[in-house]
Amino acid sequence: MNDGKSTRALVGWADFLPMLTSHITSMGKRVAHPTLLMACALMLAGCARQQKYETVEQICVSDMDNAEVMQIAEDVLAKMHFTIDKADSESGVIKTRPLPGAQFFEFWRSDNVGAFNAAEANLHSIRRIAQVDINSQDGKLYIGCDVQVQRLSLPEPHQLSQTLGQLTQITGAEWIDLGKDTMLETEILKRIEQQIRNSKSEAPP
Repeated sequence: MNDGKSTRALVGWADFLPMLTSHITSMGKRVAHPTLLMACALMLAGCARQQKYETVEQICVSDMDNAEVMQIAEDVLAKMHFTIDKADSESGVIKTRPLPGAQFFEFWRSDNVGAFNAAEANLHSIRRIAQVDINSQDGKLYIGCDVQVQRLSLPEPHQLSQTLGQLTQITGAEWIDLGKDTMLETEILKRIEQQIRNSKSEAPP
């Protein structure tokens, strides 16, 4: 794993292990809850898989104009359940609103790429913001993607607001930046590239 992923993995384990230990202790001789054991196994598998995952920083497209690529990129993000916040064809920038990480029962979603990211999204309140940049150079279009990850940090129980049912009213709650999600960036770029191929193959000769 790269340094950013290693840091996130360590932070995730730091929060996760005390919870798992407390749960096992409270259960005495009984077996720990299957959900926690599954999450633990997913984290271990995720770290191993991400070491072998080849990331893509950008893709190159020819014989297509900026508007066509913009539309394809927006379609790909929409299919991945992102909501477009900004789409500027002149600057070639598409930015999404924050998307909460998919939960284990949302099998139709694809924003958790890799077992580690799936486990992290189920253990914490995670959200991601994606931005696609399209630049023209030498008659070709270069498409890049940046996905930033944030985790919700809540204050200690005794610091919580007395206002029930109002998460936004909790004093001290904030979103902490965790860095880039290079695996999701790669997945988005691969889907855009595949849809571009499909579009070209379906075009009349």
